[in-house]
Amino acid sequence: MRPLHTFFLAAGLTALLAGCASSGGLHPDGTATDPSSLKAERSLARLNVSPAEWPAEDWWTGLGDQQLDSLIAEALKDNPSLAVADARARQAQAEMTAADAARKPSLNAGGSVAGARLPTTLPPIGNGHYGVAKYVDVSFKWDLDLWGGKRSAWEAALGQARAAEVEQRAARIQVSANVARAYAQLSYAYAQQDVTTAELQRSNKARDLTRQRVAAGIDNQIQLKQSDSEVASAEGQLAKANRAIDAARSALSVLLGKGPDRGLDIGRPNTLQPTAVAVPGQLSVELIGHRADLVAARWRVEAAGHDIKSAKARFMPDVSLSALAGLITLGGGNLFEAPARFYEGGPAISLPIFDGGRLRANLAGKDADYDLAVAQYNQTLVGAVNEVTDDLSGLNSLADELAAQQRALDAATQAWQLAQQRYQAGIGSYLEALSVRQQLLQAEQGMAELRAQQVDLSVQLIQALGGGYRPGGTRAGDHYDPVPAVPADARHAQADAAHPVSSTSSHS
Repeated sequence: MRPLHTFFLAAGLTALLAGCASSGGLHPDGTATDPSSLKAERSLARLNVSPAEWPAEDWWTGLGDQQLDSLIAEALKDNPSLAVADARARQAQAEMTAADAARKPSLNAGGSVAGARLPTTLPPIGNGHYGVAKYVDVSFKWDLDLWGGKRSAWEAALGQARAAEVEQRAARIQVSANVARAYAQLSYAYAQQDVTTAELQRSNKARDLTRQRVAAGIDNQIQLKQSDSEVASAEGQLAKANRAIDAARSALSVLLGKGPDRGLDIGRPNTLQPTAVAVPGQLSVELIGHRADLVAARWRVEAAGHDIKSAKARFMPDVSLSALAGLITLGGGNLFEAPARFYEGGPAISLPIFDGGRLRANLAGKDADYDLAVAQYNQTLVGAVNEVTDDLSGLNSLADELAAQQRALDAATQAWQLAQQRYQAGIGSYLEALSVRQQLLQAEQGMAELRAQQVDLSVQLIQALGGGYRPGGTRAGDHYDPVPAVPADARHAQADAAHPVSSTSSHS
């Protein structure tokens, strides 16, 4: 009974000394933003938005181009940035597994054979002859984790692993959106090429007619030089459109993870149709479950909270159980016999008393990590809500611009038709008709640009709404909560961390 009595006496003494290394006065200050406090009702009401389904996981099929569907599938398979995200997720998974293993008992075995000449200056074992030492042992160790520090470290690693897995999804959403936007730019570049080609043809015809009129003495060199300027300008615009096609193809090659020749095989896109997406009224509250970056940010806050608990547990006494048994013999003796055996075992206690402030510095760092995670979550949340409303506002504004541009296009089309009729009737000149044709081409150019902006903004809105993200289970561990709760006050969140004994009862 005496060894057991001595053990508990030592435990009591170390508990009394716990105040030498104290965590008092250290705590995080970050406060997570309550999503319901980010009001968006008036902005959404102004935009006349009605509740609807969130974007589908394969939202890009709504743009109506099978080539785009194939390109996104190829990008999701080969994009290098996805390989980076996958590697980070595997790395976080490995760290979580290591943290889990640190909570469990360890059992190791070993053995060795070594030869040595023992000098005669070491009596009685030294005889000046060469001898062999044989050794075999089995060891056992288990840190009891009375204060839950190791479990908290595992839960922190688990949260980081879940965040990394969610960020995998976020990377895929980012890639699909970038491919769709680059493809929309390619579509617009082709539309621009059509308009500039038609404008070059028109300006060439106008210059030919002007040259004939100058030769006939009807016009002078001023009109001819103006025609030359229009031709040169049209040639420059066509070169710019051709360069835009090359640039869009090059961007797609990068997103596909391929060389520049891959872009040369991409054909002209079909006319893309912007996807109509409506937003529920409680945007700020519901958005946190549909955006992967927000879910990942919440997991990082959760992980940072567990890191604080783990850091606080280091201020408490550490109790471990260990045992060692084995066989050892020197010289030619039989290793596997009773006299060669040895063993030891028992509890061990350790307590930081004076550590130069290392534990307080570590805890202060964990508090700062928590505040950083909360600040990043708040920044992501505020940015997400405003991003959605800004995209919606842009789409509504574009709808008004498109309606006005459509009226201008209709008027320019009718003017071109009337000019042709006047020319065919011998009332007006063909040069006059070509001048009206220029106004029509400008209207078509404006319409193509607005439609490209509409497709691009609709893709951005889909991405802002989560890009079809649906929270689900992961490989990281058990008891998976797809969207962890973030407390409104960091101090309240860590209240149980100040008393690790009571906080671990439900986690043992």
